[in-house]
Amino acid sequence: MKKKCVFFLLLLMIMPVFGQDGFVFDKGVEKVTVPLVLINNLVFIPIKVNGVELNFLLDTGVEETILFSLEDNPEVTFFNTEKITLRGLGSEEAIEGLKTTNNILELDGMKSYHQLIYVILDQSFNLSSQIGIPVNGIIGYQFFKDNLVRIDYASKKVIIYKNDDANRKKIEKKFKVTPITVERFKPYLMGDIFMEEKPVKAKLLVDIGNSDSVWLFQNISEKIKVPAKNFEDFLGKGFSGDVEGRRARISEFSFDNYDFKHPIVAFPDSTSIKSVRMVKDRVGSVGGEILKRFSVVFDYQNEKLYLRKNSYYDEPFSYNKSGIEIKHNGLQWVQETVKMETVPIVGAISFDSNGKNVTNDFKYKFQLKPVYEIANIRKKSPAAESGLRVGDIIVKVNKMPVYQYSLQKLNEMFKSEDDKWIYLEVERNNQLLKFTFQLHDIL
Repeated sequence: MKKKCVFFLLLLMIMPVFGQDGFVFDKGVEKVTVPLVLINNLVFIPIKVNGVELNFLLDTGVEETILFSLEDNPEVTFFNTEKITLRGLGSEEAIEGLKTTNNILELDGMKSYHQLIYVILDQSFNLSSQIGIPVNGIIGYQFFKDNLVRIDYASKKVIIYKNDDANRKKIEKKFKVTPITVERFKPYLMGDIFMEEKPVKAKLLVDIGNSDSVWLFQNISEKIKVPAKNFEDFLGKGFSGDVEGRRARISEFSFDNYDFKHPIVAFPDSTSIKSVRMVKDRVGSVGGEILKRFSVVFDYQNEKLYLRKNSYYDEPFSYNKSGIEIKHNGLQWVQETVKMETVPIVGAISFDSNGKNVTNDFKYKFQLKPVYEIANIRKKSPAAESGLRVGDIIVKVNKMPVYQYSLQKLNEMFKSEDDKWIYLEVERNNQLLKFTFQLHDIL
């Protein structure tokens, strides 16, 4: 699926700061449960920053805590700020940011003091339009380093336990252990990539901030090659710009005792990963499309990953066959007709100009609804061949007003079964245009 791979493997052009306090449970609290929002295999949770609740992407692929898109939260106060430079995935130049210390991060039942946070000043760097919900930041190592963190993808919960013998023993009774290493503040596992039926050992970053199943880096190992049947694609957006590459199916991916047949693998180009610091022998990442098939417990201190299969485990691997990437582009007022719950008055009858009986049990209301815009179109895709263009504003999908769909639902529709027809009505240069295309699996 050509998903909204909105994820961020960061490289901060500064040394990590040691001595930060981790998350500590309040007195009498043994575990903390936080509801999560799961969109395109990415996990979002609310965390208070200096008393103000913000929405964070959980990302084991980052070292530090990053904030952005704060224009709607001017009340957030920061202390001890200084300018720094950030660089990461993408082919463009580095961007400016702020480094701020002595921040307090808070969940209901636990706190973390003296936290270092990096703030991106460029408001054009915005996850919210691509995800479909407000997103203000990314948090990684500081969230995972001290406690047992369970991500239950199926029940949509994050549960944090104290990292002690009693809790580990309880988890071991229900979960299987997969060994990991934690290097440069990030977790890694060993897997097998089957290229042309031949297994290739692969050291992979365990990256819940990557929505794809697996990423493999080109030109890192001569044993890793892009399969002949592939297509060029937009893979996501990093701090240094767009990430481009190719997608293809491989015959199999496995790690420990888990096997996955015919996953969709992304191969980012060398320009997009040139600023990423690699640990020794790393050749790629395993992401949310694989991890969502488990309830996952991260134990950084003991370098263990606890896994238990869930209802997603046997789902087939797919991709966005339409070739369209959609983003939010603001809001619009929409007039809707709403039935009124009224008690009829005996003897009160109304007639229209033709003498027909009418009832006054409807009213109009106006609501703000999202505007969806085509942000990217894959070359030679069904959408591109139909004549759709970047910048088209979508008005209807399959004859239904587009605002009745969430961004997640639209993305799911575009990775539907093969041969499904999609009907779009779009606005372009103040004209309404209609387009039709059929989904095809080219892999």
